Amino acid sequence: MEDIQPIIARREVTTRILQAFHLRADKNLGQNFLVEESVVSHIAKATELTPEDTVLEIGPGIGTLTQALAMTGASVVSVELDKRLIPVLQETVGAYKNVRIVQGDILKVNIPEIIESVKANCKDTEAGNKTDRTVAENVKTISGKPETEDVAQMNRSNIELSEKKAVSGIPFKVCANLPYYITTPIIMYLLEQKLPLERLVVMVQKEVAERMIAQPGGRDYGAISVAMQYYTEPKIAFIVKAGSFLPAPKVDSAVLVCKRRTVPPVDVPNEKTFFKVVAAAFSVRRKMLTNSLKNMGGLTSEQVKAWLERAGIDGKRRAETLSLEEFAALARTWKAN
Repeated sequence: MEDIQPIIARREVTTRILQAFHLRADKNLGQNFLVEESVVSHIAKATELTPEDTVLEIGPGIGTLTQALAMTGASVVSVELDKRLIPVLQETVGAYKNVRIVQGDILKVNIPEIIESVKANCKDTEAGNKTDRTVAENVKTISGKPETEDVAQMNRSNIELSEKKAVSGIPFKVCANLPYYITTPIIMYLLEQKLPLERLVVMVQKEVAERMIAQPGGRDYGAISVAMQYYTEPKIAFIVKAGSFLPAPKVDSAVLVCKRRTVPPVDVPNEKTFFKVVAAAFSVRRKMLTNSLKNMGGLTSEQVKAWLERAGIDGKRRAETLSLEEFAALARTWKAN
């Protein structure tokens, strides 16, 4: 597909767009605009899109990455929270007939619905591109908060979920430059919903990406490492320097490529129990399992000791040394308590 607009991922073009619409990056929404054309191109390439694919973009901003995704020929649906940016997107990527813009909160919009409608939407725009201006009902603006600890995220998400069946529908991929403050909630939300998600390519804070791919025994290994590696096969594709953004953040970023697993890597009785065990084990960092696992429902020392013996795990070990299989063993033997 030929380029029909100026390349947005150039500092001078981005600056001109921001000035034309009297915009500044909103710190509360974690906005930093990517102004490195080669980086944008590599992100789109890492998503491995074809004209037959559908890709969900989260937080398109002024359309920098949206444009590169549109150039692949794939059907693009971009969900933007900031209402100020909708007129900008209509101007910057409105000419691409394979792009649909939805204003709303990715944690609240009906993802299967918008994914299924994007193909029809693209067919309907043969005579001229249409932009979806409807706002998801009862959408609330997310307040700007620092990303919380991994265990807290696990407690508020995985362990509260009942077992979910896979959602049927059109397979799709995700590509996003995620705000640092809400990286983990968005990624976990997407993975927990059992959506027909094939591939997840996200730019996140470098240290967060390192935690997500960390292996047992390292200081970065934690609850989010277990969750990401349970649901996906994550790897860091490349590092993006802070100077590639406008304004420049204080830290570097990393592009994380996650291939969704079709089958979990370990056998667990149910995911709710598995992630509850993981959250309890990591609830007191660098403490022996004999202490941390007491948080699994107020167990006594004797009960924890017996549980660990059934699982064949030394109680003097710490959570950060356990493999996914050992967490699974704890989940399987928890049933016997």
